[in-house]
Amino acid sequence: MERGTPERLARPREGQSLENVADLIVAHLDAMGVEYVFGVPGGAIEPIFDALARSERRGGPRIVTSRHEAGAAFMADGYARESGRLGVCIATSGPGATNLITGVACAHENGVPLLAITGQPQLPTFGRRALQESGCTGINTLGMFRHCTRYDTLVSHPGQAAAKIYGAIAHALQARAAAHLSLPVDIQRCAVPPGTPAPTSAIGRQLGLAGMFDPDAVDALHAELEQASQPVFVIGCGAGRAVDAFLRLIERLGARFVTTPDAKGFVNPAHPLYRGVFGFAGHAEARAVLSDGPDLIVAIGVSMGEWTSAGWSDSLLNDRLVHVDVSREHAVRSAMARLHIIGDPLAVARRLIARQGEGHGVIPARAERVLPRTGPIPAPLSPGVRPQVLMEVLSERCPPSVQFVADAGNSTAWAIHHLELNDRRTRDIDAPEGEGEAVARNPLASWLRVLMDFAPMGWAIGAAVGIAMARRGLPVVCLTGDGSLLMNGQEITVAEQEGLPVVFVVLNDGAYGMVKHGQRLAGAEPIGFRLPDCDLAAMARAMGVKGVTVRDEAALAALDLPGLLARQAPALIDVRVDGEQEPPIRMRLEALGTA
Repeated sequence: MERGTPERLARPREGQSLENVADLIVAHLDAMGVEYVFGVPGGAIEPIFDALARSERRGGPRIVTSRHEAGAAFMADGYARESGRLGVCIATSGPGATNLITGVACAHENGVPLLAITGQPQLPTFGRRALQESGCTGINTLGMFRHCTRYDTLVSHPGQAAAKIYGAIAHALQARAAAHLSLPVDIQRCAVPPGTPAPTSAIGRQLGLAGMFDPDAVDALHAELEQASQPVFVIGCGAGRAVDAFLRLIERLGARFVTTPDAKGFVNPAHPLYRGVFGFAGHAEARAVLSDGPDLIVAIGVSMGEWTSAGWSDSLLNDRLVHVDVSREHAVRSAMARLHIIGDPLAVARRLIARQGEGHGVIPARAERVLPRTGPIPAPLSPGVRPQVLMEVLSERCPPSVQFVADAGNSTAWAIHHLELNDRRTRDIDAPEGEGEAVARNPLASWLRVLMDFAPMGWAIGAAVGIAMARRGLPVVCLTGDGSLLMNGQEITVAEQEGLPVVFVVLNDGAYGMVKHGQRLAGAEPIGFRLPDCDLAAMARAMGVKGVTVRDEAALAALDLPGLLARQAPALIDVRVDGEQEPPIRMRLEALGTA
């Protein structure tokens, strides 16, 4: 009988025996195709680490040891984004669990399916001040996780384990959210009860929303498109695997389109109908398209948060809007829209294309666009590399195989506004229709990843490791700042230990740069933003990672970037940037009311 058959006791892969509940947990992860579990060991979680050691020997999921539990959660987040699989992180009880919370909350708020597993002391010791007791009678981590997960539970009996691990995985995948499973160490060691259902790989398929939509609502959108003379499409991160299909529809209509900041990486910036990024750090051209009287706005997978809606701009949120999204929560934020379509965006796009027929519309001819769309680069204001020039060099010299991830802060703003990769293509728009559509596209696959909600500094450092683990052998460029590196830079040693081709590009301005410029633009007191002058390349070398310092634009031009990207090992580039260049963050200040 094949693995995944529910009538029998969980059937292990060849050579595996389910000694205890810990083995059952790992077997469920194995059935879901999880390759890595990111975490830090500890006494209260030791049986699951033992199970992972046995799993690794037979080719199943294995542990990747981070340097801090938050880094583990960031890595699991990055792995889930790149692989399309469940991200899993693990920590011991007490501070191990609380250290996970920031990364778990980040994944939860950004729609990334993640499972956090934490340990507890033995059940009989609850209420007796056991070391790091974090159940209902100690520092209640269950209560803490309740506010940043979709599913949060303690396994108090071995008979609960199968149902609760299944429930945690199902909630994470179905809701694209975080789930938390906490197990006392004695429960982890318990034998698997007879008759326990087998792990199954069908959880995502059974509970997913692929193909679901309201056909009447889609037909209503078709009628709106038939009548519209100037439709504009807004592609958001939730468009995911539907991007190729919607681009085909957009090309048939000859319509213009923009993306939200977190969806920029879905498209080729040189597409002739693309008008740039709408939202935080976006482009004037994109704002103009939405302000210039479109008679229909179709937003696909847009969360309508502060950064994706340009501070809740009324040029987007108005009665010309049609909002297509799988998330009802997102739809609640666009109550003024003339039409809501709740369902699978890919199925919606396919029905619209089928309704149009072959003869409708004109596929536009290829047209060269002038890139970047951000105007001339300002003159230097202080010593160092202008961030705009750094983005331009990365755009021109990084090969198409590179994936970028930008950290919270100015790194994100510069990347959203200035990183333009002219050789990127979601699909060859010259190919015959039906060819090139990425039907199996990972819903979060993107050449540029940024955070739009609950954006912690240092996320990109861990996420870059997780992304590189999922795309073994292909290079990743992590854009981060000196502030983020000083918070979470120790995780670069995981990239070294795993032999990952991650190039950490540090925009080193000796400051918390977004804070500094935010204070200036708001007329606030200049306080608390200064950082010491650290030799970050030397720090990297001390941790066994190749470190390079770039102090000016001549050194940047001479940098052997292709050589660094070709290495199957990490490198850190300490770029001393011109810290007086104003990043494109004014929208954020307007939303705060301090502009």
